[in-house]
Amino acid sequence: MKKIICALVLVLIAKASFAGVNLQDMDFTRVNPSVRIKDITDVEGARGNQLTGVGLVTGLNGTGDNSQMAVQMMRNVMRNFGVTLDARSVRTRNLAVVSLTAELPPYVRPGQKIDVIASTMGNASSLQGGVLMQTPLRAADGKVYAVAQGPVVVGGSSAQGAATSRTQNVPTSARLPGGAIVEREVPSDYTMGGQVALLLREPDFTTSQRIADAINRVYGVVAYATDAGRVEINLPGQYLQAPNAFLANAGNLEIEPDQTAKVAVNERSGTIVMGGNVKISAVGVAHGNLTVTVSETPYAVQPESMSEGRTVVMNRTDITTDEEGGSVIAMPSTTTVRDMVRVLNSLGARPRDIIEILQAIDKAGALHGELVVM
Repeated sequence: MKKIICALVLVLIAKASFAGVNLQDMDFTRVNPSVRIKDITDVEGARGNQLTGVGLVTGLNGTGDNSQMAVQMMRNVMRNFGVTLDARSVRTRNLAVVSLTAELPPYVRPGQKIDVIASTMGNASSLQGGVLMQTPLRAADGKVYAVAQGPVVVGGSSAQGAATSRTQNVPTSARLPGGAIVEREVPSDYTMGGQVALLLREPDFTTSQRIADAINRVYGVVAYATDAGRVEINLPGQYLQAPNAFLANAGNLEIEPDQTAKVAVNERSGTIVMGGNVKISAVGVAHGNLTVTVSETPYAVQPESMSEGRTVVMNRTDITTDEEGGSVIAMPSTTTVRDMVRVLNSLGARPRDIIEILQAIDKAGALHGELVVM
């Protein structure tokens, strides 16, 4: 059976099947769920730090480097221990020069441990079974913030015989879980003059204003959105000496974040993800033997007499399918994700057909949203 890979609809279908709920009865009118403020924002001033280093992995079973770089590093290491080696006497097939990267999160104190990623820099074929020698990790300012050491964990493997070889995943990249000890913390100054600021991970003017409104409803007029990605907050009087308590309480307030209408497609894998607020204008599309017609049928809803209601113009959706002579679908111009997925499923369209249709609709100016080709 042909399937359309749509992440949003698949999740909803899975939930409906487990709960015994008919998909047609589900509420698709709410595009965005209510989320906590702490789940979509970061605190300004509380930032992490990227760390890098170059180290030497030992104990490899003949899968290491034979480059001049490995020879020189081995000589430098041994010189630190008072041993002078001649370049011709160094054998490096059990050694590998690796680059180390780590992320030092905010609020981490000296003595705590962080994960490290190691990847080969030379022609080593595998890091399996290796042990990283003590290596300092520096930030962009040149200061040492952590020291890494210990056995590496490889997620891949490789084997080689006289006539053939086999490699699974990537054996030249490895992890050191908790492999680095923090020596210096990153200063986190997130309270300046009785103020804190929240940074949106997905900047949006509507979302930033909703965050400010949610905080103001609880604490008074103390927050305002400075732009699409930042909300500045004047700490209430009772929280001037306890900003942590304010951030903990305010972070649990819930809002409905807004987002720009987007359609993301991946032509290589045939993946299509459509945001719930994507709309399509009235268009007619013919793709091979697949014909799609989108039209609008407005009608008026009259209130009862002597009531305080008002006349509202609504759209009527009529869907018909004729697979023999070509599938023809009629929908209003305010086509939503649910309507589009239902129509394309009824036509049995393939994912790559859908991608081409969406690209053509976007070129015609009828796709009201951003088309992102991955």
